[in-house]
Amino acid sequence: MLNLAVTLDGFIEGPNGEIDWCNFEDNPGAESFFEKFLPTIGSIFYGRISYDLWGQYQPDESASASEKKLWASVHSMEKYVFSRKPRNDNKAIFIKDDIITAVNDIKSKPGKDIWLYGGANLITEFINLGLVDFYQLAVFPVILGSGKPLFSNIKNRVGLQLINVETSASGVILLNYNANS
Repeated sequence: MLNLAVTLDGFIEGPNGEIDWCNFEDNPGAESFFEKFLPTIGSIFYGRISYDLWGQYQPDESASASEKKLWASVHSMEKYVFSRKPRNDNKAIFIKDDIITAVNDIKSKPGKDIWLYGGANLITEFINLGLVDFYQLAVFPVILGSGKPLFSNIKNRVGLQLINVETSASGVILLNYNANS
């Protein structure tokens, strides 16, 4: 399951990597989407850069109790890192080769859903390999004009079936799609 925040114009980061537009303080009600999502997840798929940035992230002392709880939940999940440069890390399983087999083996295990966290290169690779079966996009009411697009270098058209749409008071919209097989 791809779950990601995106701007109205389709960016996941600003031109300098900024994600300040994606916060719950300025978007009340949006946190409820994430609070409902996290308990359904048992594993997270990261690319190496995203893992290095967020895989071990710890909120600072001044963070709210809810933010600390959120990160504790994220860090309790099994983590897989897809990287051409695997390393020894006792907090994640690194996968270098044969992504399709590895993903299908992980998917076949009993348990909760798998969160395809990203980054953009990993998401593109998964889409191009047909490995994304569900898209959940939180569209934030902001237009950046430039930055890192969510979808680029997609090789083939991907048909989606809208399952439902949820809204928040701040204007964040949660779009839920099944991928057409």
